Amino acid sequence: MHRIIAIAIVVLAAMFSSARAEVLIGVSSAMTGRLAWIGEQGQRGAEMAVADVNAAGGVLGQKVRLISVDDFCDPEQAVAAAQKLVADGVVFVVGHYCSGASIPASKVYEEAGVVEISPGSTNPQLTELGRGNVFRTIGRDDAQGFIAGNYLADRWGDKKIAILHDNSTYGKGLADETRKQLNKRGVTEAVYDAYTPGMDDYSAEVAALQTAGVSALYVGGYHADVALIARAAHDRGYTVQLISGDALATEEFALIAGSAAEGTLFTFPADPRRNAGAAAIVEQFRAENFEPAGYTLLSYCAVQVWAQAVAKAGSLAPKAVIATLHEQQFDTVIGRVDFDDKGDLTRQSWVWYVWRGGEYVPVE
Repeated sequence: MHRIIAIAIVVLAAMFSSARAEVLIGVSSAMTGRLAWIGEQGQRGAEMAVADVNAAGGVLGQKVRLISVDDFCDPEQAVAAAQKLVADGVVFVVGHYCSGASIPASKVYEEAGVVEISPGSTNPQLTELGRGNVFRTIGRDDAQGFIAGNYLADRWGDKKIAILHDNSTYGKGLADETRKQLNKRGVTEAVYDAYTPGMDDYSAEVAALQTAGVSALYVGGYHADVALIARAAHDRGYTVQLISGDALATEEFALIAGSAAEGTLFTFPADPRRNAGAAAIVEQFRAENFEPAGYTLLSYCAVQVWAQAVAKAGSLAPKAVIATLHEQQFDTVIGRVDFDDKGDLTRQSWVWYVWRGGEYVPVE
């Protein structure tokens, strides 16, 4: 009997040790639907980072396991996704991508003591709410809109400018920040309006802009809609300069827009694929026939900074990790990273890109 009890104790101890030997983290984005291409960027970035962390010994001697959930870029689905991840026992989440998903989900994570680092949510409200567990590896729309507003004023200030948005937290927020800076420069847009996202055709909207004599069109919205707007203008023979934000950093934009993508301008952080320190990781992705464009390396970076924060803190405890994220600097695939008191990057580097020959390149 004593021998049986001893064996049972050993088995239970082994099971407990095995359970403790795995740290669960999550990644949440739009894995299906209109934004699935961008969701895949976040997924692949997180997966590669977890594989590399585990290859180096894991965190505090424990292996990391990634759990993926689909939030459909929808506020209600994002809350449900966040609740599932919390129920699964994750200590950290890479995500969400859409600002409209990240903001409501962040409340769930705050209440559960889970660290959230978004690689794609740019709306200022995400960090302005003052939730100490929230960080992002991308800049904010007030900085992005400031640059876009100045660009419009400098180049098209004497022509008719239109600003459209999709009424989403991201799209309208970015359009409003761009409009704010444009107006500060003494330029008033000829058109400011919303469009319905997810439509198959935007010919009517484009025809109205052409009739109004608009020369430059700024669109706050996601890449699929912007691509269809570009096609509608191209099909009408309407030469309008199309300009947008970071959501255009996916090759699906060019696949949908076709030749109409040529010359489209947009802002995005300085391309980490060009960093010398990222070369080996970029080659890892390319060896798997995946180009780490857009948010891929920003997602990889999110896992990197969390893993480094855990190591520096010597603990997985949320308070210790959060304090370390605020206080320390981290060497990552996008360069040196440190966060301010709100959880924003202390250095933001919005850069202009143009679509040329089916790919986006920095504007020289």
